[in-house]
Amino acid sequence: MKVLPDIRKKAARKKPAKARKAAKARKKPPAAAESAAPAASPAVSPVREPALVRRREIIDRRALIQEMDAIVAAAGKPEAARPQILACLKAAKAKGEAEIRRRFDNHAPGLSVSRALAFLADQVIRLAYSHVSERLYPLANPSKGESLSLLAVGGYGRGELAPYSDIDLLFLLPYKITPRSEQVTEELLYLLWDLGYKVGHAVRSLEETLRLCNEDLTICTSVLEARWLWGDQALYRELRRRYFNDVKARLPAIDFIEAKLKERDVRHERMGDSRYSLEPHIKDGKGGLRDLQTLYWIGKYLHHANSVAELVSAGLFTQAEAQRFEKVHDFLWTLRFHLHYATGRAEERLTFDLQQELARRLNFRDRKGMRAVERLMKRYFLVAKDVGDLTRIFCAALEVRHQRRSPFRLPSFFGNRKLEGFHLEAGRIAVEKAEDFAEQPVKMLEIVQVAQAHDLDIHPESLRLMRQNLRRIDKDFRADVHAKEIFLEILTSKHDPERALRLLNGAGVLGRFLPDFGRVVAQMQYNMYHHYTVDEHTIKAVGILRRIEQGALKTEVPIASEVVHKIVSRRVLYLAVLYHDIAKGLPGDHSQVGAEIAARACLDLGLSDEETENVVWLVRHHLAMSDTAFKRDLADPKTIADFSALVQSPERLRLLLVLTVADIRAVGPNVWNNWKAGLLRDLYWRTEELLSGRVNKEGRPQRVKQVEALLRDRLIGWSEEDLAAHFARCNAAYLLSVDEETLIRHAEMVRRAEREKAPLTIDRLIDHYLDMTEITVYTADHPGLFNRIAGAMAVAGASINAARIFTLENGMALDSFHIRAATGGRFDKPALLNRLSVLIEQNLTGTLRVEKELARRRSKIPSRYSVFKVTPRVLIDNAASNSCTVIEVNGRDRPGLLYEITRALTRSALIVKGARIATFGEQAVDVFYVHNAVGDKITNADRLNSIREEVKAALEGPSQT
Repeated sequence: MKVLPDIRKKAARKKPAKARKAAKARKKPPAAAESAAPAASPAVSPVREPALVRRREIIDRRALIQEMDAIVAAAGKPEAARPQILACLKAAKAKGEAEIRRRFDNHAPGLSVSRALAFLADQVIRLAYSHVSERLYPLANPSKGESLSLLAVGGYGRGELAPYSDIDLLFLLPYKITPRSEQVTEELLYLLWDLGYKVGHAVRSLEETLRLCNEDLTICTSVLEARWLWGDQALYRELRRRYFNDVKARLPAIDFIEAKLKERDVRHERMGDSRYSLEPHIKDGKGGLRDLQTLYWIGKYLHHANSVAELVSAGLFTQAEAQRFEKVHDFLWTLRFHLHYATGRAEERLTFDLQQELARRLNFRDRKGMRAVERLMKRYFLVAKDVGDLTRIFCAALEVRHQRRSPFRLPSFFGNRKLEGFHLEAGRIAVEKAEDFAEQPVKMLEIVQVAQAHDLDIHPESLRLMRQNLRRIDKDFRADVHAKEIFLEILTSKHDPERALRLLNGAGVLGRFLPDFGRVVAQMQYNMYHHYTVDEHTIKAVGILRRIEQGALKTEVPIASEVVHKIVSRRVLYLAVLYHDIAKGLPGDHSQVGAEIAARACLDLGLSDEETENVVWLVRHHLAMSDTAFKRDLADPKTIADFSALVQSPERLRLLLVLTVADIRAVGPNVWNNWKAGLLRDLYWRTEELLSGRVNKEGRPQRVKQVEALLRDRLIGWSEEDLAAHFARCNAAYLLSVDEETLIRHAEMVRRAEREKAPLTIDRLIDHYLDMTEITVYTADHPGLFNRIAGAMAVAGASINAARIFTLENGMALDSFHIRAATGGRFDKPALLNRLSVLIEQNLTGTLRVEKELARRRSKIPSRYSVFKVTPRVLIDNAASNSCTVIEVNGRDRPGLLYEITRALTRSALIVKGARIATFGEQAVDVFYVHNAVGDKITNADRLNSIREEVKAALEGPSQT
């Protein structure tokens, strides 16, 4: 229950106290105390109830008054009639809610039904109040000190209510609370609670309320929206008069504006600070209802505005913008009602499972290339974008009107207020006259270019004019050579191209100038991996690319930050980033289709044939580097040879590296990590060595001798006997595929284990650079070893990201695993690592019940994730490696999936020599390097089909055995 600040509420109880004062004879109080509503004070604008059609079908208050009178008359005394009065009001409330639900199910707009619910609550509360104050505790001649005014505050004060929202009430007193006022308040609250309302309330005197308004912004805002319900209306009018005369005098408009916008920014940060969240909070999230309410609050505080139309009258919105406001406001309220009705609670977050349900309820249908849920979310994100645009226009107008500080400062040398064909107004760049965009549409690009070059904001009136002239961006505009040149300069500028593109996108210019980009505006990528819409992801990627060029990410991506300055054509790189996901949502492979779109776009924009060829290649292969780095064994020479054959030139390698880094980092928070950085860096250097001809051309035996010589120098204190024994254990495959530091660490571990004759040795290293924990297991090799270790790690809550499996010449397995916590964080706490060691030992000895433990973990997966379906897929490739069969497994991720897959591989009599384990949101992509018991690839077609079916069965569901 939401409770208003400074609440004074006694502990709730199911029934009122038995002891009651004897009711006095019922007399109607004088009009000055508690009467029907007289005319509003001319000092303030009254809050008018919204017009509702067929009100009496919702609730007939007159008929209920007569029914309640009859109930009390039959009971003999009012207090004896409480059960029947409660039943009467409950029935009326239920009937009204059913009528409102019927209207909503028949496609009544969300905003209108929210007002209908508020109207129903008004009438029920008024009936309850009248019963308590006139029948239970009547006063023949109330004094001024015993008067009481009941006010609706908060969202309910605006006359809007959601099905399961709280009702916020303020019991306003002229002075201190009296015994009779306390009785009325207490009895009314018990009655409302018994009726099923969730009531947040405060009981305050007039002076106390005004004092708290000066001290607490939340209370100040709540009282700003106060609406009279019942009781002493003169007291309410006095509060309104004093509020706008006294409170506003102490809290100037500019301070209120700054405070509310700061409050909004804090709320945005708490909710994730993105209007493109995967599971948006439609009330408090960025682009949600609360942002619109913030504009209402400011308009009301400044101009006593009670409607969007009055914001137009105040000059804060145009009529067209007011219509946009009403449209998005209604859509968000419709979504909110659906959320409440679908869940039966006050649910405000549009979770994955509810997105599917609301798409069905709102009659969205699958269309070619887009699922129904994606169409719903695209509509939502367009609405959230509109909310952001309206907020920007509103706030910019306030800055101009109230000299509010702009985030963009005017440089001192702009004293003449003229700038490259535009003029400066209140620190913002603006067109000279309203007809400029209509007469010269290219100025819509020029104004952004000038704003970008001088770090200026664009005047809100000029933004309005841009939107009004979007139709001028037609075929002729797109063919204009000057317009193309300006756009390419904006895109590749060293002055924050991300902000410039965001301006163009927000104004609608970018989507009109590049129609292919316009199609992906607000295009949702319906999975748990991508955090943003396609347009937002793309613009973020451009911003990250610029930061890489500036050296701002040198610590996180040192190689990309170095090679980006060796790239010959910046236009190629920036256009490849802009177009790499342009075909998302279209049928077919988005990389292939996107390459076709990019070819046409580059031709239209006037790029050379060579530049166009490189952009097209990058778009077509923009996933190649990440796929190779994350899914293939980089120590396998065949992997590097195949990737080098694809890339072919150092220039394309550099371009692809920078594009890949920008793409991954723009996916969302916590997607990029040191592990991915390390893999990409390793792939880059190995490929660069091969392309440049610097690869060591010595024979395999000679290279083994070089490694052994290096180890002789580094293994301090080792005897010749120890060295000979260790080299006898190590085979060439191991020595040539592990880095120097790891070889030394393994050597010390193996020597210690052999001396102690330990059946199992586990070593762990926290690798802060890769942001991983490396677990190395040295034990006797046997079929299914990987499976048993994977099971123990799953039970421990560890997620394997990569595995290197070696069988030494002495028959011992030396297996290394890079792990993180299954929740995504580090797996480095001593207690967790100690437990993992115990679980590995228990599973190797057969005492751990893996299936039972995993079943318990699976039950904790949030049910809303179950809506994501990933078609199981098993790909077997005998060409990717010279020595192993490569099996790539794609499926729905779940706790213990790797354990299930490796058990299927064990059942198929396969030996796992290496693995790459990756998770992309809900999708697991695991790659295994396997061979048969004698070390050969699997080539028999029937055997391969059998393996494929065995692994696919593991993907489709956990074993029930």
